[in-house]
Amino acid sequence: MTTENKPSYGGQAVLEGVMIRGQRNVAIAVRRPNGRITTQTRPLSSLYVGSLRRLPLVRGVIMLVETLALGMRALSYSASIGLESPDAAEDAEPEHEELGKASMAGMMLFALVFAIGLFFLLPLFASRPLEGVFGNDIASNVAEGGIRMAVFIAYIFLIGRMSDINRVFMYHGAEHMTVHAQERGDPLTIDEIRKYSPAHPRCGTAFLLTVMVVAIIVFAVVPRAPLWWLITSRIIFIPLIAAAAYEIIRWSGKYSDNLLVSLITSPNLALQKLTTRWPDDDQIEVAVAAMELAIETDLGTGAPTVPIDPEEPQTPI
Repeated sequence: MTTENKPSYGGQAVLEGVMIRGQRNVAIAVRRPNGRITTQTRPLSSLYVGSLRRLPLVRGVIMLVETLALGMRALSYSASIGLESPDAAEDAEPEHEELGKASMAGMMLFALVFAIGLFFLLPLFASRPLEGVFGNDIASNVAEGGIRMAVFIAYIFLIGRMSDINRVFMYHGAEHMTVHAQERGDPLTIDEIRKYSPAHPRCGTAFLLTVMVVAIIVFAVVPRAPLWWLITSRIIFIPLIAAAAYEIIRWSGKYSDNLLVSLITSPNLALQKLTTRWPDDDQIEVAVAAMELAIETDLGTGAPTVPIDPEEPQTPI
């Protein structure tokens, strides 16, 4: 299979592991406390692979829901593996308690409320004293966007100082490098993978930064009165902003070799220095295990069973 028609794979880093989202399945590989690698696969919901996934703007909203749902489940799995005793026998099956639907919904709701509060409502109220200073709503809204961007970057920088999150960022780098190698048809060996950068144009960090920029543009023309509308607009426009950001990321990934596009997306790659680290060989080994399992599972189930645009990013990575 050539790189031109090679299916696209993406994923996320989790606690001591990597999740890879395939064409019809998702695979997770996690390093157990005893040093062994354990894996899990599960089929993707029809919502994530159906015809709606090909509709412009709609696919961006679906991708946002998918990223939250798959990410929460993968984090739950990796966290439960991390609670295993380091003295467990190497051939012992790891214990894992499946996350219930109610718990999953609660975690997703908490994540959404936290993100909306920190990245949308906090900058909104922080910008209120600036109203009237610049003479019009557009300037006040742009100032709000600047505060939002500062909060976003500060948040990423601060959580990256935590040791556990720093290791997740190392797995994030391993995931990106493995995806680079898979996209180019290289052998998934440590030596080959180490040739690539930990940054990737389809990174979720790039997506979030694009969300922040699109939000500045969208909210610039939204009136700042009355207050109830000002608050409501910062919530109800989030799906539209996420959808537009996804289309931008998709477009930039499709033309990533273009010099102008590379210049435009360079801030996205630069920001990934905050969310990726150069991984250890052991971490690359975990990323490879997840990628190989995703590919093998897809092939075993006959995926793709319907035409898939090979340039379509399956999910931010």
